[in-house]
Amino acid sequence: MARPTPSLELAHTTIDTPVGPLLLVASQQGLVQISFECEGFDEVLDGLVGSLDGHLVSGPSVPGAPQQAPLEQAARQIDQYFHRARTTFEVTVDPLVLVGFRGDVQRHLTTIGYGQTASYAQVAEELGRPGAVRAVGTGCATNPVPIVLPCHRVVRSDGALGGYRGGLEVKQRLLDLEAQNLVAAG
Repeated sequence: MARPTPSLELAHTTIDTPVGPLLLVASQQGLVQISFECEGFDEVLDGLVGSLDGHLVSGPSVPGAPQQAPLEQAARQIDQYFHRARTTFEVTVDPLVLVGFRGDVQRHLTTIGYGQTASYAQVAEELGRPGAVRAVGTGCATNPVPIVLPCHRVVRSDGALGGYRGGLEVKQRLLDLEAQNLVAAG
C-alpha cells in the first residue's frame, strides 16, 4: 500500500515596502510566492494551498528549513533592495514553482542586470525561441516571485512598460529606484 504524500508546508508573512505591503510565502525548499496587496492576500494563499496541495503553518519559519528560514532571508534582502543596499538576490526559490518554458523565462530574468531592461523579444531570442514573445510575456505575468526574479525589467520593444502584476505604477517605481541608485553610485 502506497503511503500518502504529505502536503507541502507553507509559511507566510507580510512586509511593508515603499511599493506597499508584500506577501511572502515559502516552503521548506524556498520561496514560492511574492504577491502585491492588489492581488488579495487571502485569495493568493487560498490559491497556493490548492495549487500546491499545501497547508499553511503559523509563524515566519517553516519547520525543517535550512539554517535561515527562506522568509526571513527574503524579507531581509527585499528590505536591503529598497534601501539601495542590494542589487541582486541570494534567495532560494522552490523549484516546484519554476516549471516548463515559463520557468525558463523566470530563471532567465536574473540575467537582466540591475538598472537595465530587456524587451520581451530580446528575452525570447536569448532563450533560443525568437517566436515565443507572447510566451515570455506569460512567463513574466506568472512569475511567482517578482522583484527577486526581476520581471519588472522586461519591457515592450518600443520601450513601453508592458504589464505588471503589481500595476504599472509599481513597475515604474522599481525601474526608477534602480536607475536612481545607479546614478547615485555612478
